[in-house]
Amino acid sequence: MKLKSFITSLLLTCLSICSANAQGITFLPEGATFQQAVDQAKKDGRKIFLDCYTSWCGPCKKMARDIFPLESVGEFMNPQFVCIKIDMEKGEGPELTKKFGVTAFPTFIIFNSEGKEIGRWLGGSNAEKFIQNVKDNSQDKGSADMDKRFADGDRDPEFLLSYLNTLGASYKRDQCNTVAEALLEGKAETFASDATLRDVFMKHLQNPLCPAFVYTAKNPEALKKAVGDNAVEMKLQNVWRNYPRTLIDEKNGTATMDQEKFDKFVKLMEECNAPNREQIRITTLITFAEKNKDWTLYVKNLKDYWDNKDLDINDLDLCKLSTPVIKECKDKQPRGEVKKMLEKRLHDLRSGKREPLRQIGNMKLSGNLDKAMEMLIGELNKPVAP
Repeated sequence: MKLKSFITSLLLTCLSICSANAQGITFLPEGATFQQAVDQAKKDGRKIFLDCYTSWCGPCKKMARDIFPLESVGEFMNPQFVCIKIDMEKGEGPELTKKFGVTAFPTFIIFNSEGKEIGRWLGGSNAEKFIQNVKDNSQDKGSADMDKRFADGDRDPEFLLSYLNTLGASYKRDQCNTVAEALLEGKAETFASDATLRDVFMKHLQNPLCPAFVYTAKNPEALKKAVGDNAVEMKLQNVWRNYPRTLIDEKNGTATMDQEKFDKFVKLMEECNAPNREQIRITTLITFAEKNKDWTLYVKNLKDYWDNKDLDINDLDLCKLSTPVIKECKDKQPRGEVKKMLEKRLHDLRSGKREPLRQIGNMKLSGNLDKAMEMLIGELNKPVAP
């Protein structure tokens, strides 16, 4: 056994022994993996408490500072749970985010000693509410049986609606979408006349390749008549914008994309005349290149965005998309291309050739972005550390 693994295992064992007497929640040491938590839970028969947090999340920090150190919370948690905190943007965090369907922070998840989820909830709270949330989500409420029924092919509508409500309460978006597709199967042209199925579509459907979505994107009139033009247009646009990120899978610092589904998605956007479809396509490719730290490809796609006069990249997007190159890229060629774009935009703004961006949707900008561009250009002019 390697020294690092031995030390980690020793720490886990020591923490297990002393946790009952410790003040506040005793979390596994920083760097411990979820699998190590499962191994420890199996060993001593406790459940697992997972705190899914990020470094920038205010409520996450408040829970860590004000609630987790409380003696009353530790006395309740430590005898029953192996507790682990994982930054969902570092290490195995991104992979677990996708695996567990985490969409907001903090998310707290309870697992049995085998590592099977039995409950979850979102958001910070006081100590009393936190303990009650743990109690409410620590008992297996039959979700495992429902998972099995669905996997075995049970498609009874009443069961599916009950299952969907259970999944929705646990914020399991991916599974909610799967059940929503099952409820809408064969009803693409008629669901708009059924209030329950309309609700399923509007709240839970996330897959644009689903027949019910495809039909609605091409024939939105019936649904618009039932729930209003703005609600339908917003729903369609949210699905168009959010779906591509589900096609990018990141493991061990390398991203892969489901190219077949992405190609189908792009073709479907064209067929449905989806608004902002070219912007969605290009920004997805930019995101994919960023995740792989392929800065040559990143800047190539960014330049495609820049050169497309129909898209006319706005000042804010140009600044935002330039920033990763400035922070992480050390190659002169990509940095030089970004610098040229920023210098050209800054010149056009200050010469009056281009109007500055003053508003995005309903949000008014408090000032012009030329100062931000000037600062970014200054960063690009600095020598790059090897």
